[in-house]
Amino acid sequence: MESQSSAASLQINTESGLTELELRILDFEKQWWRYAGAKESSIKELFDLTPPAYYQLLNNLIDREAALLSQPMLVKRLRRLREARTEARSAGFRL
Repeated sequence: MESQSSAASLQINTESGLTELELRILDFEKQWWRYAGAKESSIKELFDLTPPAYYQLLNNLIDREAALLSQPMLVKRLRRLREARTEARSAGFRL
């Protein structure tokens, strides 16, 4: 049964060019988190992924043109946040 749901999440939506999983990730990223750890717990529960695996998928996703076309404001915001974190790390600071 799980293989059917996993296979369904890998099918590409012809309208957006993204898989069901990728669309769910973008929808999930629209939320705001008030408490530390709440997002990581939700990642495990909703996607059955470890946080590092989730963030690797997310970073690859926001680099794709299909994601930008699907959710332009969200993807641009996520790219800006990633760039700020990268700059802070290279300057020796942590956000």
